[in-house]
Order: sequence, then structure tokens, then C-alpha cells
Amino acid sequence: MRVNLPVSKISFDLISIFPDYFAPLKLSLIGKAEENGLVEIKIHDLRDQASGVHKSVDDTPYGGGAGMVMSPEPWGKAIDQVLESSNATEHELIVLTPAGEKLTQKLAAELATKEHLIFACGRYEGIDHRVTDYYKTVPGVRVRELSIGDYVLGGGEVATLVTMEAVIRLIPGVLGNPDSLVEESHSLPEEVVEYPNYTKPATWRGLDVPEVLLSGNHALIKKWRMEQAQIRTRNLEGQTGE
Repeated sequence: MRVNLPVSKISFDLISIFPDYFAPLKLSLIGKAEENGLVEIKIHDLRDQASGVHKSVDDTPYGGGAGMVMSPEPWGKAIDQVLESSNATEHELIVLTPAGEKLTQKLAAELATKEHLIFACGRYEGIDHRVTDYYKTVPGVRVRELSIGDYVLGGGEVATLVTMEAVIRLIPGVLGNPDSLVEESHSLPEEVVEYPNYTKPATWRGLDVPEVLLSGNHALIKKWRMEQAQIRTRNLEGQTGE
């Protein structure tokens, strides 16, 4: 899956009460992408916008219930500050929540064409919903509530790392061989997962590489790979009951 990027660089602003959580962004493909000027990543500590001795960013929920809810005031200040310091004309405010739309390869490709992505990493029982409602009314801001799956995490930081990995690797110039994107799971035709891959040696612990891959017959190899991808997809659907 290729991406036609309309801007020279994508800017990412990450807001969290645990900014150190994003240290892995300096590694591997994302770290190199930033070094090469393909992306710009800024990390903001939400507590910098909190008041009081304890820099509290949460409070008990109206209506009762377990847990704490993140207060709107520090979030509003943090997001406003990010928007005011940005040169972008359009902004994607991504609120990580189990109640959001599911992250897919299609959505990752769409986000990879945007010029500015802001990730709001909630904790506890989430962010006061008025934050989402308010920024939906702000010109130039598109709010997206996003989930990476049907399970609950301790906060939005992990989901942000997953989303950024999925998005940034689609930006032209990030991968050494862009053709590798074409044959990945979720980028193949017929909605199939990727076929199994093998490398040297041809025999390992009594197990041989499938003979067709050693044949040099590219048409036959392509046919075999698609068949294997379809088999894997059927097996996966059988396990999940879909």
C-alpha cells in the first residue's frame, strides 16, 4: 500500500501524563524517519498544564461509579497550546479510547496523508467527554476516537505507539524497500493475511523450505504464495469463529 503524501513532513504531538512512555520512538524505523526529517515528533506532559501542589489531572465522576475521570481543563490548555504552536492548517485530534473506531490498514493509510496528528492519551476511566465535544466545534480540527482492539489497556500510550508505527511506515522514504508494503497482510487482495516466509539455510533442524520457492518459477511462486495466504486466512477465521 503506497501513500501519496501531500506535505513534506508529518507532525505528531503526543500528550500524556507519562511522556517517558514514548522513548521507543527514538528506535528503529520511526527514529530513523525523524532523523531523516520525514516526521516531527513532540511529546508533552499533561501535568505541565495542571494546577495545585499535586498537579492533579483527574477527579471523581459525576453520577458516581468506580475510578477517576481526567479533567477537561488541563486537556484544553494542552491541546490549545499544541494548536497555537502548529503551522498546520488542518489537525487530526486522535483520542485513544476502547469506544473508538477500529484501527485498520485503510485508516492508517489515510492518517499517513495528514499534516498534523495530535494524540490525546487518556488514563483511568478516560477523558471528560466535553473535550471531544468541544474540539469537534473548532475549525480546522477533526476529532477521531480511535481503538486498537476489543480489550482494555492501562492508558492510551500503547495504542498511540501502535498507531504511529502503522502510520509512519507507510510514509514514502521510511521503508528501505517500499515494495514490501504491497505484499503485507491487510494490503493483499481478497482481504487475506500474508503468506509464510523463508530464508537461508534451505534446511533447518530437519525442516526444508518449500521446493516451489527454490524453483525460480516466479509465476508458480506467486500462485503458491496466494494459496498459502488464503489457507492461513481460512484457518484464522476458523479460530475466531468469523
